[in-house]
Amino acid sequence: MASYASASFLLLLLLQLWSCSDALPGGHPVDPTCPPELSSVVAMSSNHGKPPSCQPPAPHVPVAVFPYDVDPVQFALNLEYNEAEFFLHGAYGQGLDQIAPGMAMGGPPPVGARKANLDEKTLPVIKEFALQEVGHIRAIKRTVGGIPRPRIDLSADNFARVMDQAFGYRLNPPFDPYANSLNFLLACYVIPYLGINGYVGTNPMIDGYKTKELVAGLLGVEAGQDAVFRALLFERRGEAVPPYNITVAEFTDRVSALRNRLGRCGVKDEGLTVPRELGAEGAICTNVLSADRDSLSYARTPAQLLGILYLTGDERKPGGFYPEGANGKIARSFLGK
Repeated sequence: MASYASASFLLLLLLQLWSCSDALPGGHPVDPTCPPELSSVVAMSSNHGKPPSCQPPAPHVPVAVFPYDVDPVQFALNLEYNEAEFFLHGAYGQGLDQIAPGMAMGGPPPVGARKANLDEKTLPVIKEFALQEVGHIRAIKRTVGGIPRPRIDLSADNFARVMDQAFGYRLNPPFDPYANSLNFLLACYVIPYLGINGYVGTNPMIDGYKTKELVAGLLGVEAGQDAVFRALLFERRGEAVPPYNITVAEFTDRVSALRNRLGRCGVKDEGLTVPRELGAEGAICTNVLSADRDSLSYARTPAQLLGILYLTGDERKPGGFYPEGANGKIARSFLGK
């Protein structure tokens, strides 16, 4: 009887370990701290093998993807590749080529990306967002096809150039996004917000029900990620970023101002604090979320986004995060002019 109980206990233990040790596409184990109770609750609420009982409404225009939907949605892969590589390397010390082999479609590996020195509060957030970006790339490729990953410069030197350009002088020592959690969060403030601008701008340009569904889903998660970054930074907005004696709020304000200058289309970006006239309903100076006069997300065109990402203010002059230019028909069309 004792040996039977021991064997049963061992079997139960192995099943619990197996339930939280599935591998990612690249063979990396899932977080072993996943509580089995949560897995069980989720399992009971799913249909598991049964046909779904809820069906989406029929689309008004029964075309999944129009030909003109493809290029604007593929353009977004440039930013998704950027975020995926930055988050994956920052959290796991490895990128798409190791975590999801083949997903980059043969594009060159990023320059200078490495594991960040993240604390226990920040690391789980970046791990989750990193894996979400893998899903985003997969969903875009499945819906409209893919483009190769462009060469992306995620080196500490490049982020230092961004901050120097934002402040108008060289920070000493140079800003290093991988040095600690606060620096990494400030670096996360630089790129992901542009994805929101891009998806808001893309939505009116597409008509297929599958592409609209895709962009809506992408926009929802990208906006959520940006909100988390801004909230984490907002909690520390009055804190000085060592060793510069410059507050977190001023860093965000300077980066937002830089993106506005490079985007060449007025105010479409705001830091964590704003003049009251730019706050919600012109009545508040805090600015956890960046939004326009009606509290709607700002839109940017591909040309405006490229001018920012290239750090040149010109979609025809590569540099910055894409030293050889972004990929896809839209981005490459500017380089031919």
